[in-house]
Amino acid sequence: MNAKDESALWRLSASELLQCYRDGTLDPVTVTQAVLDRMDAVNSRLNAVIARRDSRVLDEARASAKRFANGQALSALDGIPITVKDSLLTVDQPTSWGTKALREHRPGHDEFAVGRARSGGALIVGKTNVPEFALEGYTDNPLFGATGNPWSPSLTPGGSSGGAVAALAAGIAPLAIGQDGGGSIRRPASHAGVVGLKPSLSAWPRQHVLPSLLLDFEVIGPLARTVADARLLFDALRGPDPVDRSSLAAAQAALACPRSKAPKRLIYVERFGSAPLDPQIARSAQQAAHVFADLGHHVEARALPLDLDFFVEAWPQIGQIGLARMFDAHPDWADQASVKYRDMADAGRRLPASRLWQIIDHVSQLRRTCASFFEGIDGILMPSAAALPWPAKEAFPPRIDGQDVGPRGHAIYTGWVNAAGLPGLALPAEPSSEGLPIGVQLIGAYGSDDTLLDLGEAYEAAAPWAYRWPDL
Repeated sequence: MNAKDESALWRLSASELLQCYRDGTLDPVTVTQAVLDRMDAVNSRLNAVIARRDSRVLDEARASAKRFANGQALSALDGIPITVKDSLLTVDQPTSWGTKALREHRPGHDEFAVGRARSGGALIVGKTNVPEFALEGYTDNPLFGATGNPWSPSLTPGGSSGGAVAALAAGIAPLAIGQDGGGSIRRPASHAGVVGLKPSLSAWPRQHVLPSLLLDFEVIGPLARTVADARLLFDALRGPDPVDRSSLAAAQAALACPRSKAPKRLIYVERFGSAPLDPQIARSAQQAAHVFADLGHHVEARALPLDLDFFVEAWPQIGQIGLARMFDAHPDWADQASVKYRDMADAGRRLPASRLWQIIDHVSQLRRTCASFFEGIDGILMPSAAALPWPAKEAFPPRIDGQDVGPRGHAIYTGWVNAAGLPGLALPAEPSSEGLPIGVQLIGAYGSDDTLLDLGEAYEAAAPWAYRWPDL
């Protein structure tokens, strides 16, 4: 591709843009205008970006261009268009969280990592759509409506980072900041054919946040169309800060996970017990496992040696307790919330305090067990989602491979990773026969984010399926 062909600028990766800025063949103003034009062309079909910053971001692009002309770029993100999920605070735009009560919610702060991106010269073009309270695996809300999947706009891109992945896959900015509390980066990445990293807990420090609904499970992380771009964003925003003391432990864990080119010991987990998995996803995930084996890694197919039965019942209760606490603190938010979330909060109020402590004890035990388990292996490969994308306004697919499932039937592979605090890298795999994206996730020990990204880059280079663009 000729980087100077302005009609194709929205296709360029962040890494390519950075190189073009440095050698003077492109400037941030031209690129930003191309991205905004692309948003004009496709966003009305997808509803991915729900708040734009056109005039301000063009002013920021002009300032970035001057910095590059003077050899004073602020960071690797300088001049790179990026989107921010609408569950993360931004100083100059509302953070609505997909709910009517927060339509004009302006706390006056950037989420810590968003502030790091902004101070590094990243060009925030807008905020991306979420389900109400970012608490479900699809993307629809009473404030902005449903987001469509670029590969089939009548279908969902998943959630809760559905707007982020839809924007990425459609060419609206090469980078996105997403959030993952139970799979909300990895599953949407799989449904849209992009790359997403759920970092180790606190690898990106957090400050200035909305109330947590899922204990400390919610982390924010990078989404991109290539592993190299995901690494670029991850590296730019990582690193400890005293505002989040747990980030100090995350930095120490990363230092304790040295990178090596030696073959890795991976286990491939296709199924969780008798839970159904779409046959096309099973075939695609097996092909991904073969790619890692062909790269020289030792890949063993077996069951996940963890007892996760407790979390089948506990997972919805965590969200119920989180909503109850939040609505008690913000009754005006509860008054304008959708009925199902008020009902969930009522269920949370009926749970005894001892249940929360029991859940916390099981989370702590899971983290200890995973620390021991990863002494013997380097990674776990498994599907990111159990189902292909389903209709955009439906919260979940009711059947998978002919079996009835509940609200989390499609999401069984991801939540435990959040509870354990581990990093998980979502990678595109072979698409379905209908051309719909399918993804896998690679999970590592706490702090092994760099190793996962190394494995992901090698996989991406070796996989027989190349990145495709949707026909929009």
